[in-house]
Amino acid sequence: MWIAAFLALLFLYLFGLTTAGLVGPDEPRYASIGRQMARSGDWITPRLWGEAWFEKPPLLYWMIASAHRLGLGDDLAPRLPVALAGVVFLVFYWRVLRSEFGARAALYASAILATSALWFAFSQVAVTDLPMAAAYSTAMLLGLRWLSAGGRRLPAAAAFFLALSVLAKGLVPLALSLPLFWAARARWKEWVRPLPLLVFLLTAAPWYLAATALHGPAFLAEFFGRHHFARFSNGELLHPQPLWFYLPVLLGGFYPWSPVLAALFRPGLYRDRRRTFLLLWAGFGLVFFSASTGKLPGYLLPLFPALAALGGVALAGMNRARWILAPCCLLFALSPVAAAVFPHAFSAGLSRTDIGGWNWPVTAGCVLAAVAVWVLDRAGKRDAAACGVVGLAVLSLLYLKLSALPELDRQASARTLWRAVSADPGAVCVEDIGRNWRYGLNYYSGTPLPACSDEPRPRRIRQSPDAPPFLE
Repeated sequence: MWIAAFLALLFLYLFGLTTAGLVGPDEPRYASIGRQMARSGDWITPRLWGEAWFEKPPLLYWMIASAHRLGLGDDLAPRLPVALAGVVFLVFYWRVLRSEFGARAALYASAILATSALWFAFSQVAVTDLPMAAAYSTAMLLGLRWLSAGGRRLPAAAAFFLALSVLAKGLVPLALSLPLFWAARARWKEWVRPLPLLVFLLTAAPWYLAATALHGPAFLAEFFGRHHFARFSNGELLHPQPLWFYLPVLLGGFYPWSPVLAALFRPGLYRDRRRTFLLLWAGFGLVFFSASTGKLPGYLLPLFPALAALGGVALAGMNRARWILAPCCLLFALSPVAAAVFPHAFSAGLSRTDIGGWNWPVTAGCVLAAVAVWVLDRAGKRDAAACGVVGLAVLSLLYLKLSALPELDRQASARTLWRAVSADPGAVCVEDIGRNWRYGLNYYSGTPLPACSDEPRPRRIRQSPDAPPFLE
């Protein structure tokens, strides 16, 4: 049974991984840096088109570079390591929660996390959020296990994965780990023993020391000053967002399990100190990110394992889970709308996207599924009811992949444009196009095409407002 579940998880996460080309500004940019590392053999200095680029630490770049060294293609090499990291983490997550909270709670929590919209989406793209969240959450779960069972090796293992998260996204994981040190304050001496400290320093410090030795103040000012403290305090590099920004992100990111969040307010849920630790993990992170001026949805990803664990524990212990599970079924009626809206919303923005019509046959099916789940739970068949919701979640994600990704490739990825250009790139120059497209085109071309203002050529790539670029 467990082998079948793992194979199903692997299929869900790997199926259609390259149906859409790389999208957005970050994914092709990070992929370009990783590919350059593989080609140059310089694993210290991230370089974007020959220039040092100190926006992020190197873990994702190393993952992408290693995949390129294995011979994977330009589309698969950036995404496959991230997707596999998501799958491996979910297996580890299930094992730890099974030891702490029992098989049913672990299964519910793992299913919730694996099929929640935000976690699944970021497991499919080559950005730093999922690798950091997986490494950081592994450290926190090892800390939870240590708080429960003790042992000398667990702090060292937690220190190793915390160091990996620092290599994935800088200082943020150190701040997010404060709930662990607070929960373990009575046993703080075990954290400052030589082994955990040595493991952490030997894992995280070499790259930072090497980058500082090679680039000195330029690295320190760019990496720490601009991309850490300026991001947090004034949103210099991001659009500032209001204090409440992450509340709708949390509800939407937990889709279709958003109703499960209501179960986190169940009386008596936090009598166990392990559950209190999970609440502290999620609550502190939410406050920390809300206090930052610059905000992005992916920042919340490290909180999702704690919230899903609490949701799984709550569902396993409820007498009437149908009040939670049936509304989850009803939410699947949004899947056709999301599939139709997502590609254009990603490329042009949600405010410029028309919301399509409602799919009434799918809605009727969701209502029938909600009734069936209600009846099963009322009859005492909780596991069957939960499996029904998980099955619908898997089908919904596969439907989104099949229906939305080809359109996303056309509307938001430069891959299709490059195929039109690749027959004679020497005759093409680029006019002013959006940076999403420019980074993507640079990645697929290998060598950036010149700007038409600098080097006019017979054929030009142009872009009209709210539309993909085209070759003229």
